[in-house]
Amino acid sequence: MPRPDVRIFDHAEQLAQVAAEAFVENAQDAIARSGRFAVALAGGSTPKRLYQLLADAPYCRQIDWARLLIFWNDERAVPPDHPESNYKMAWDALLCRVPIDPTRVLRMRGEAQDADQAATDYQQQIAAAMGVPDEGPAPRLDLILLGIGDDGHTASLFPFTKALEEPHRWVAANHVPQMQKNRLTMTLPILNRARRVVFLVTGANKAIVLREILEGPPETGRLPAQAVQPIDGQLIWMVDRDAAGGTRFATETPAVG
Repeated sequence: MPRPDVRIFDHAEQLAQVAAEAFVENAQDAIARSGRFAVALAGGSTPKRLYQLLADAPYCRQIDWARLLIFWNDERAVPPDHPESNYKMAWDALLCRVPIDPTRVLRMRGEAQDADQAATDYQQQIAAAMGVPDEGPAPRLDLILLGIGDDGHTASLFPFTKALEEPHRWVAANHVPQMQKNRLTMTLPILNRARRVVFLVTGANKAIVLREILEGPPETGRLPAQAVQPIDGQLIWMVDRDAAGGTRFATETPAVG
């Protein structure tokens, strides 16, 4: 396998600032190329800081928000106003603060009683927004933001869970036995079709699993983040020095842009 593109930052704030600059650049490039920027957002504390930066100057003024399509890569089984909702986090930190058309903000219905139907509905929403059939190959999103858990999961693709093995559907309901909870998640067929996937990883608690993901043998069942390998796209790891501490990349010069 090729050497991972790992970009190390001295601290989480520096990472968030460079990620904001990259988000703006990706948006401008995609809009110039196709007239829109289709992005799937992630939950968690690290992207929250990114979203806060994007909502403020100078970044917010550099994006044509009317041309964005906003998706989510996963959602918890909670309503959109719940404190644990990935949608709510992104809405509060970013989307309610910028001039985006709410009809271009497509959330997963984590609160739905029928999770399988909610997954099907979300796949249909993605297809309609992207102008492709909902039963064919996944569309190519411009950017997908991801994180990792200390168990190696990403999105809501948890170790040894059914959705990790999904060969066709772009979105699936996923029961997570170790948590006794259900989640909605994008699957590998759409994650690996993206033009660019960016993992955002911060904190010393991620150091051990990050080393396993980047440097260990392929164990995608146990470490689902390893399975994210865009077929014809770019994969970038943006990592702070605390998270990088256990890897061979830790001695490299910090990234500055």
